Order: sequence, then structure tokens, then C-alpha cells
Amino acid sequence: MARNAEKAMTALARFRQAQLEEGKVKERRPFLASECNELPKAEKWRRQIIGEISKKVAQIQNAGLGEFRIRDLNDEINKLLREKGHWEYRIKELGGPDYARIGPKMLDHEGKEVPGNRGYKYFGAAKDLPGVRELFEKEPLPPPRKTRAELMKDIDAEYYGYRDEDDGILEPLEQEHEKKVIAEAVEKWKMEREARLARGEEEEEENIYAVHEEESDEEGSKEREGEDGQQKFIAHVPVPTQQEIEEALVRRKKMELLQKYASETLLAQSEEAKTLLGL
Repeated sequence: MARNAEKAMTALARFRQAQLEEGKVKERRPFLASECNELPKAEKWRRQIIGEISKKVAQIQNAGLGEFRIRDLNDEINKLLREKGHWEYRIKELGGPDYARIGPKMLDHEGKEVPGNRGYKYFGAAKDLPGVRELFEKEPLPPPRKTRAELMKDIDAEYYGYRDEDDGILEPLEQEHEKKVIAEAVEKWKMEREARLARGEEEEEENIYAVHEEESDEEGSKEREGEDGQQKFIAHVPVPTQQEIEEALVRRKKMELLQKYASETLLAQSEEAKTLLGL
């Protein structure tokens, strides 16, 4: 009986509620915000949109809804956010507060915006959808460029090739190649010498260490032979004698003393005397 009474009361309550709402027409939100000319109604529709956004943001947190349902919910949330912006602009036109500047933006900040795609946001599980996750991955930073001082730290003798022989591989190869080249040069020289001998064109080999008179300098061009009769090297530049060196040192010492102890007048007189004497 109790259950039947409860059912009757429930049916009665529904009937009573239907009677109270009889004659009332449920008002729908205008499609365009510009069609509303009353400030209280505009704020009412804005609050209604905020409630719908809150419900859908709560629903989209469930990753088990499936990819297509999540994408649809995310599109609906973005559409409602745009509509909310239109109503806030309309409220400002009707003399109401500027919600775009002073209003709470918690719902907008819950979404994550793709760089370069301003306006469209991804909420909840939509941020982990395939193709969307890659958009939010940050590119790795490029490696920092080394300064000139850091580059110079790694430059040593090995950089310029001075230690190429230390590896124990290059030097034996060079020695082997050098022997081969020398052997080929000697063989070529022997063949040319035999050919000249066969033609009877034997010539005396030129002494590459001999010094000819026309190659000597004018200031020291005479060949000088030592006590043992051997040729000595010839100086091709004027070499001062010991006496000339001593005289130059004495003159230099005199000039230093004059500059140190003599006055400018005395120095000028000394220069005039030298000029007159032709020194």
C-alpha cells in the first residue's frame, strides 16, 4: 500500500505541476544576440550559456566517450564560447558591465589553444586525441652556439696536423712510398746515363756546391782560401770590422751623455759646429 500511495502522490504531483505550468510558453534563447533589446534578458541568456559550457566541459573530461563524441563536444564548447562573447558584447552595448574585461575567464582558461590557430581551444580529453597531442608538443630547443673562446679551447697542434705521424700508421706508409720514389728516380737516372754513354755523350757532372765569381757580391766578392787551401763561404752583405763597431759604440755613448747632461742650447751649438766642420 505504501508503494501505491507513493505512486499516487507522484502522479498527483506531476498533474499538479502540469496544471501550474498550463498556459506558460517556454521562452527560447534568440539565435542572434542583436535581437535582444533588454539587459536583464541578455544577462539571463549569458548565464544560461555559461551553464551549458560548464556541463559540456565536465562531460568532455571522460576519455571513454570515444573520439567522435569528444570531438563533437569540443566543437560545441567552442561554439558556445563564441556565442558567449557575442552576448557579452551585446550586454556592453545595452549599458551593462564589460564582462570581456572584468568577468571571470575560468572556462576559457581550461582550454588549451594551439599555437598559430587563435580562437579554437581543446578541452579535457580532446587534448589527448590523435593528431592533437602532436600540436602541443614543443619543439626541442636548438643547441646553444659555441663562442669563439670555446672553439679555440679545442684547437691544438693536432688540429693543424702536427701529430699525424704519432698514430704509427702514416709514417711507415710515407717511408715505404719514399723508398719507392727514390728507387724509381735512381733507376731512371741510370737508364738515362747508360743511354748517354751508348751515344758517347758523357759529360762531367756539375759541382752544385761550387761558388762562381759572377754570383758573389761586389762588397765581398773575392774568394778567400784558408790555410789548408779549401774554399770558404763568401759574405754577400757588408760586414763591419771590429774597429768600426767600437767607433759606433763610442759615438752612441757620447750622444746619450750629451742628451742626459747637456742643455738644449749646448746641443744646438754642438750641431751647428758639426755642420760647419762637415761632420
